[in-house]
This record gives sequence, C-alpha cells and structure tokens, in this order.
Amino acid sequence: MGEEKETRRINSVRDLDVYKLAFESAMEIFEISKGFPKEEIYSLTDQMRRSSRSVCVNLAEGWRKRRYKAVFVNKLTDAAQEAAETQTWLEFALRCKYISNETFTMLDERYEHIFAKLATMERKADSFCKG
Repeated sequence: MGEEKETRRINSVRDLDVYKLAFESAMEIFEISKGFPKEEIYSLTDQMRRSSRSVCVNLAEGWRKRRYKAVFVNKLTDAAQEAAETQTWLEFALRCKYISNETFTMLDERYEHIFAKLATMERKADSFCKG
C-alpha cells in the first residue's frame, strides 16, 4: 500500500511552510535581540532583525509576482541571500557572547532548512508560476 501525498491549496504566501518557518524565526530573533546591549541597537540588532524579516518580505514579493517566473526565482534568490546574511549576524552575536551555542545552532539549522525549502521552490518554479 502506497501512501498518498497530501496536497493542499496554497492561496497566500502565508500558507507556504517556508514563509511560516522564516516568519517564526524572525520573531524569535526579535525576542532574542531584545536582550542585546544598547550599543548594538543600530548595528547588530537592527541588521539582524532587518535581514531576518527580509526573508519573508522577499517571499511575499515573489509570490505576488509569480506570473513572471524569472522575477519569482529572483525573489527566491533574494530571500536566500537575506537568510545567509541573517546567519552571519547570528555568528557575530555568538562570538560576542550575546547568544548561546544552543540558540545559535538551533537558528542556524533553521535557516539551513529555509535554504533547502527555497532551493526546492526554485527547482519547481514552474509549478508555482502557472499562469
């Protein structure tokens, strides 16, 4: 007996698992970064929050522009770049001892999962861009 894969209709960018994961991660970074030193507010804190949120923003923009496959794929690439930037800021936060190894590892692995989901979406762009 084979298992049937459940397919569900995606009506909004908010229905995408990758969007949910990126949004959840950005909110977690927001909460964690509240404890960073005040002198970091306009550098590390602001940059980390901005890049983590930009993953979601680029996904939303790409979703709305998916009529154009090249634009959709470009926005997925932008989302991946913002995720990579977030990972770098997390590494700085770890080295500055603002976050624990456990927190870093958990978020870093989450962003690796986001990369994998974005890569899958890019490979299957035609299925998202049906007009």
